[in-house]
Amino acid sequence: MHVAYVSTDPGIPVWGSKGASVHVQEMLRALVRRGARVTVLSPRLEGSPPADLTKVAVHALPPSPKGAPDVRATKLLASNDDVAIALDHLKPTFVYERHALYAHAAMEWARRCNVPAVLEVNAPLLAEQAAHRTLALPQAAEASARRSMAAAPLVCAVSEPVATHARRMGATDVTVEPNAVDPARFPIPAPLAAAPFTVGFLGSLKPWHGLPLLVDAFALLTRDLPDARLLVVGDGPERAACMDRLRRAGCDDAAEFTGALPASCVPAALRRMDVGCAPYGETDDFYFSPLKIYEYMAAGLPVVTTRVGHLPALVRDGATGHVVPVADAAALARALLILARNAPRRHAMGATGRDEVLTDRTWDGVAARLLERALPKRHAA
Repeated sequence: MHVAYVSTDPGIPVWGSKGASVHVQEMLRALVRRGARVTVLSPRLEGSPPADLTKVAVHALPPSPKGAPDVRATKLLASNDDVAIALDHLKPTFVYERHALYAHAAMEWARRCNVPAVLEVNAPLLAEQAAHRTLALPQAAEASARRSMAAAPLVCAVSEPVATHARRMGATDVTVEPNAVDPARFPIPAPLAAAPFTVGFLGSLKPWHGLPLLVDAFALLTRDLPDARLLVVGDGPERAACMDRLRRAGCDDAAEFTGALPASCVPAALRRMDVGCAPYGETDDFYFSPLKIYEYMAAGLPVVTTRVGHLPALVRDGATGHVVPVADAAALARALLILARNAPRRHAMGATGRDEVLTDRTWDGVAARLLERALPKRHAA
């Protein structure tokens, strides 16, 4: 089976370290492990692939367009022709696409050529772009998304809200597959050596991830636990403001910001933590499938998160971590203090979460289920 993996989003470097890049790489690994010959089509192929993905072939699409938003959007729409030409040349027997704005050629090519295909949808991109950036050529963007959804034989959504969005946009066959982990990246964690209790955060430092709330809760925690430490793994636009917030709270010397790390270094960083935090704020429609939570759990960490969307079903309060009210720094600090004062309890929670995620949420499992649904039965094995 020759799989064309299509990722046209100019914001996702295939070999990068951000969460979306990790998602791409993990699906590539899962497809390769199932015996597929894989070619990646993307405008973002800079850098070097991880050692275990060096045999994945690449097809460079035209570089990400520059200029004003309307100019970029127009060029992205035009690049659909480049994708179709590339697929005509490669003649894959399966197409897997990570849905991107202004992209519809891959799914339409698969339908026209009667090739099995999956469209992976990670967010309601039109609304997300309009809320957080600039949605240029909105009518053309919506028309393109509808073309892609309608042409896709199977849509894989990362959450139920995303699945609902896909159906509204014209998708007819939708399955839900949240994010997952690769067990090989997360060996059985060794007990931490005697060290200060360390609160951890993994991810891009963007407004919706709630890092200011965690900073405020950490400042409260240090009143009861003066030697506590905060370890922030990742980078982004909130970094400077959060560092300043820590300075004003008088606990900046207790915090470490590592910056963005390669995916290969993340498990070691998680091993320095005693608890992983995902302090999301309230949103009208929480559609995320937080990769950080699955990776915390795979690393054997208890998780403290907020009562938003489906997160209370993912992090079982009292069993795999604690779920606290949104925007309540005091409640978050109390949950952290409970875990800090009871090491056996937090280790038990971490072990339970690890067992759950390694049993039910692996990338190999995701790939197997999608291929079983998408491929003719004679090819599904």
